[in-house]
Amino acid sequence: MRVAIIGGGPGGLYAAALLKRLDPAREITVWERNAPDETFGFGVVLSDETLGGIEHADPVVHEALQRDFVRWDDIDIVHRGVRHRSGGHGFAALGRHRLLAILQERCRSLGVELRFSTEAPDLGRLTADHDLVVAADGVHSTTRESHADVFRPHVATHHCRYIWLAADFAFDAFRFEIAETEHGVMQLHGYPYAADASTVIVEMREEVWRAAGYDELPPQESVERCAKVFAEALRGRPLRSGTSVWTTFRTVVNDRWSHGNAVLLGDAAHTAHFSIGSGTKLAVEDALALAACLREQPDVPSALAAYEEERKPVVASTQRAARASLEWFENLRLYLRQPPRQFAFNLLTRSRRVTHDNLRLRDARFTEAVEREFGCPPGTPPMFTPFRLRGLTLRNRVVVSPMDMYSATDGVPGDFHLVHLGARALGGAGLVMTEMVCVSEQGRITPGCAGLYTGRQAEAWRRVTDFVHRRAPGTAIGVQLGHSGRKGSTRLMWEGMDEPLPSGNWPLVAASALPYRPGGQIPRELTRAQLTDIREQFAAAAWRAARAGFDLLELHCAHGYLLSGFLSPLTNRRTDAYGGSLERRLRFPLEVFDAVRAVWPAERPMTVRISATDWAEGGTSTEEAVEIARAFAAHGADAIDVSTGQVVAEERPEFGRSYQTPFADRIRHEVRVPVIAVGAISSWDDVNSLILAGRTDLCALARPHLYDPHWTLHAAAEQGYEGPGVTWPAPYRAGSRPPRTGRTDAPRPRLSLGG
Repeated sequence: MRVAIIGGGPGGLYAAALLKRLDPAREITVWERNAPDETFGFGVVLSDETLGGIEHADPVVHEALQRDFVRWDDIDIVHRGVRHRSGGHGFAALGRHRLLAILQERCRSLGVELRFSTEAPDLGRLTADHDLVVAADGVHSTTRESHADVFRPHVATHHCRYIWLAADFAFDAFRFEIAETEHGVMQLHGYPYAADASTVIVEMREEVWRAAGYDELPPQESVERCAKVFAEALRGRPLRSGTSVWTTFRTVVNDRWSHGNAVLLGDAAHTAHFSIGSGTKLAVEDALALAACLREQPDVPSALAAYEEERKPVVASTQRAARASLEWFENLRLYLRQPPRQFAFNLLTRSRRVTHDNLRLRDARFTEAVEREFGCPPGTPPMFTPFRLRGLTLRNRVVVSPMDMYSATDGVPGDFHLVHLGARALGGAGLVMTEMVCVSEQGRITPGCAGLYTGRQAEAWRRVTDFVHRRAPGTAIGVQLGHSGRKGSTRLMWEGMDEPLPSGNWPLVAASALPYRPGGQIPRELTRAQLTDIREQFAAAAWRAARAGFDLLELHCAHGYLLSGFLSPLTNRRTDAYGGSLERRLRFPLEVFDAVRAVWPAERPMTVRISATDWAEGGTSTEEAVEIARAFAAHGADAIDVSTGQVVAEERPEFGRSYQTPFADRIRHEVRVPVIAVGAISSWDDVNSLILAGRTDLCALARPHLYDPHWTLHAAAEQGYEGPGVTWPAPYRAGSRPPRTGRTDAPRPRLSLGG
C-alpha cells in the first residue's frame, strides 16, 4: 500500500507512524509545507484517555512523551483580585516543538519518508498514485477547500480575537485570569508546558480588541501591552510571540470526511476551541481510529466509512462542549457580578462536561465552599434549595415540564390527567405543570387537547389541583395556557405528529396566512376584532384557572403556537400595528399577558414560555429573545421559561446535552429575571450544576418524568438527601431506599497454595 499524508503536524505524523508500524511494507510519505521546527503555538495538553490510547498503540512514542511531560492538578481562577484554586483535575503537557520532534524521530526510525518545506502535489495526482491519501493539512486545509462540493464544510467564525504567546517561567496551575479594563473584559489562559515555560493565550471580544487599539499596534508592542495588562499573573515578566498573530477562532464541521481514497484528519475535518484543549487530542485520536479501521476492514473504502462512523459522534460531542466553552468566554461580561467563588464554579463547569458531582469528586472542599456561599444548608444539594416566585415558595428547583398528553375528551381532563399529574406531584418535584391547556375549542392542537373554556373543564381541573394539594403537600401545580394558532387541527401525536386530521378539521387562525407545513391548511390572518376576542378568551381561561386552584400560570408564547407566531419574523408578515419591528410583533402577546395578569390573583406568579431561537435563518435572534424576555418582565412576568424552536418546520436544531440552557443563562444575566431552563436536562447532576453555576433558577424536565414519575424522590435518595426540599409521601416511605438484590459476587478464595 502506498500512502500519502498531507500535513506534518501531530495528527499527520502520528498517523504515518501508526500505519507504518502496523505494516512495515507500506510506503508512506509525509508532505509538510513548513520547516520541521516551525509550528503554531507553544504547548500541547493531552488527556490521560488519549495517552492510554497512545500507550497501547505505540509504547515507544508513549515512553518518549512521558519523559517530557509536565504534570499538574490545579486550576486557578482569578476574578476581581480574588484567586480560587480547584484541585484534582490532572493535566499533562509538553512543548509543541518537542512533540513534533518525538513524532518525527519515530517516523524516521520506522522508515516513513518526511518531506519538509515542500508543498504536496495536487490531490488528484496523489489519489491516482497512492492507495490512500490522508489530508491532515489543518484548519485552512487546501484539500478540504478544493473539494468543498464533496466534503461540504461549514466554517463558523466567532466573536473573540486571541493570540498564542509564551512566558519563560512555569505556572504552578492552569490559570484563568480576568482583567476588566477601560476598554472591556480581557482574559488570560495560561498553563505550563516545560519546567521553565508556559503557554499564555490572551483573548477578548472583537470590539474590545479594537477599542484597545490592538488592531493598529505593531506586533511587538501588542505583546508588550498584553504583558502589562496581566503583569500580576506574569510576575512582571515579558511575553514572547513566536510566529503567532491575533486571529479569530474558526469552528470547522464537514458533512463528509472522505472522498474516494482521500480522507480528512484532525483540524482539516473538525476543530474544537482551545479553551477545552482538544485540538491535538482529537487529531491523535483520529489517527488511532484510522489506523485501527484500516487494520480491521477488508479494503480502503470500508475502512474510511468505518473511521467516519466511529469518529463523527465522538467529535460532535467534543465540539458541542467546545462550543459551550467558547460561548461562555465570549459572554464573560455577563458573569462578572457573580461572587468570585461561584464565578470560578461557573467557569469550571462551562463546557457541561465537568459537573457538580464530578467536581465534588475532584475537589470536595472547593465545591462545598461554593455550596455554602450559594446558601445550601449542610448536606443539601443545590436542587433541593427553595425558590420564591411572588407569593409562592417552591420547596425545590425541579419542574415537571408541560407535556401534551392528547388524552382529553371535549377538552375535559379525566382520570388519565388525575393519575398522570398526581403521580408526578407525589414524585417530589417542586412544581408540576399541566400540558398546554387551550383557551378555546378552535385553539386546540388536536381533538385530544385539554381546555379551560367551559365550566365543566374547570371543575375537572379542580379535581386534579385538589388531589395535588391534599395528597402531595408542598408541591405546587401550574397551568400553561395557550392557543394552537396555525399548528392546530392535527392528529394525535402517535397517529402522526403535525399531520392534518383526515376529517373533522376546523379552520385555523394565525398572525399571518402561512401554513406550518407545505401543503398544510392555510390559516386566516386574524383581524383586529378577532384579536380582541382571543385576548378575552385567554383572560376568561385564566379566571377559570384561578378558581380551579392552580398556584401558577404560564403563558405559552413558544413553539410556533399562536402567540409565538406573532413574535417570530418568520411567521409574522403583518403590515399593521401588530407586525414589522420587534416592538410591534410583541404588541399582541403583551396585550394578552396584561389581560391575563389583570384577572390572575396578584399573589400568584405568572411565567412566560418563549422560543429563544427558531433554529432557522432569519428567525428570532438571541438578542431579540433577550428583548422579548425584557418586555414580559417589565409587564410583570415573574420568570421566563426559556425553550427554543418548533416555530417553523424547516428548523435545524443543534441538539445536545442541556443544549437550550445557554439561552436561559443569557436572559437571566442580561435581563436579571428568574429563568426556567429546559431541553435535554436529564440527570440530577445536571440540575445541581446549572443551579449552582447561576445559569438558571429552575430546571424543567419532561422525558425523565415520563420515564420515572418519582424522578425527584429518587434523585434525593441517590444523593442521600433527607430534608425539607423533598418529602416522601407516607405510603411510599418504605421505598426511600433502593430494594436489596441478590449477591452477584462469588466468595473470595481463602487460601492459595503453590504447586
